[in-house]
Amino acid sequence: MDYDVVVAGGGPVGLMLACELRLGGARVAVLERLTEVDSTIKGGAITTPGAEALYRRGMLPALAEVQRQAMDRFHAFMRERDGTYGDGAPGRGLGFVGHFAGIMLRADLVDRTAPGLADAGPAADVALVPQQVIERLLGERARELGADVRRGVELTGLDTEAGAVIVRTDRGVIRAGWLVGCDGGRSAVRKCAGFAFPGTEPEITCHQAVVEMTGAEDLQVGWTATDLGVYAYGPMPGRVVTVEFDGPPADRESPVTAEDLQARLRRVSGVDVTVAAVRTATRFTDHARQVTEYRRGRVLLAGDAAHVHSAFGSQGLSLGIGDAMNLGWKLASVIGGRAPESLLDTYTTERHPVGAGILDWTRSQVAAMRPDPQSRALREILTEMAGTVAGTTHLTARLNSAGVRYDLPGGHPLTGRSAPDLVLADGGRLADHLHDGRALLLDLTDDPAVRAVAAGYAGRVGVLTAACPSRPELAAVLVRPDGFTAWAADAGPEARTPTAGLPEALEQWFEAPESAMTPH
Repeated sequence: MDYDVVVAGGGPVGLMLACELRLGGARVAVLERLTEVDSTIKGGAITTPGAEALYRRGMLPALAEVQRQAMDRFHAFMRERDGTYGDGAPGRGLGFVGHFAGIMLRADLVDRTAPGLADAGPAADVALVPQQVIERLLGERARELGADVRRGVELTGLDTEAGAVIVRTDRGVIRAGWLVGCDGGRSAVRKCAGFAFPGTEPEITCHQAVVEMTGAEDLQVGWTATDLGVYAYGPMPGRVVTVEFDGPPADRESPVTAEDLQARLRRVSGVDVTVAAVRTATRFTDHARQVTEYRRGRVLLAGDAAHVHSAFGSQGLSLGIGDAMNLGWKLASVIGGRAPESLLDTYTTERHPVGAGILDWTRSQVAAMRPDPQSRALREILTEMAGTVAGTTHLTARLNSAGVRYDLPGGHPLTGRSAPDLVLADGGRLADHLHDGRALLLDLTDDPAVRAVAAGYAGRVGVLTAACPSRPELAAVLVRPDGFTAWAADAGPEARTPTAGLPEALEQWFEAPESAMTPH
């Protein structure tokens, strides 16, 4: 084998996967068609699951600094306006936590004690980080970890044989044990491997751009619904979005011109702006598709290669990073002989429902944006709901995938959920102990019996004895490498045996079959 894994696509998802595979000891090559990071405007934000994943790998300080700079630009923009953003959102901080169909979600209406919103720790405070910045940070990290990142190399085909995948590129042939397509919505890997890709057809044309223009004084800041569609202005100088319900674009490849943007912005907003120059622009639509399975033999998919949807809500990047976190440790364990190949079946069973939920979330936003009378009546009701604590809290939780729970054995409320970022007695946090990409058994009651169960998993599962004063009801938590809770137990006289279910959880996720105990 030239490599254990070839990752096709060197965007954030492919690079994140490469990092996770390297943490697990796999030999990885990343093939990226572009020679440089694409500077075209893309997602300008990340939701909590993505920030949480990067936090667990020690990258939060870099993200927080990027956000600080973005906040400075935001405040400078707002000083030129009236100090509010969107539907009267307060000027404190950002004042909003996102939007649903262009209906702003006010930060002061979010109940941060609600389930799923109270446990992410500092990651919950990071959102304004552009996709290109994340790609650069992950590219540096992948190289530091030893991944072979090859830019300017395009996958042209593939063949499979017993125990290997033959990857054909415009620079030659590579033989690898596994191939993972992280090559975007038009994935060559998905097409070559024959994955079914059902979904719904598009009905809108959207443009996002940063422009130089005059006459913008009469544009409403934030998202605004009009008789002909929806548009957005801000939160940075010159940034505009138009949403038109005139069908998908006839030509997605032609350049977006200043004349075209000006005509569309005037038509949707009713404001006589003049677009003098386009700094960066892109067009997109709302087709929503998802493969029926994330794995076919030795070929797997992650990110937009597995699912595509509109960009409303900025959830796509976090969804793809979540795929990479889920798949990386599992595939590395199989390659290293620490787990049977059947472990990879859990990748589809766990991640497919998450992707399907986000596709429906974006479809529902399109329904609430339509300019017909029925949809506008629905929008009015949703706007009323978003003006309440209960409504905004629910929408914010859905936006940040707070309800995601994998169907894992065990009845504890934490099992199957993203592990809470527990504050430990020494002032540290749980995430501080997850940087190495290993599983962690957290013993919160200094129980030798708990530690004894994990004694046979040295090298696969780290063990940490600590106290957590803020969660005295917890006795122990087993955290998988992707940050999800595999098992948990409560303390106290009414709790069941502290180790009940722990041996089974360890065996399910980290026990190698007898024939594969020695890493290759």
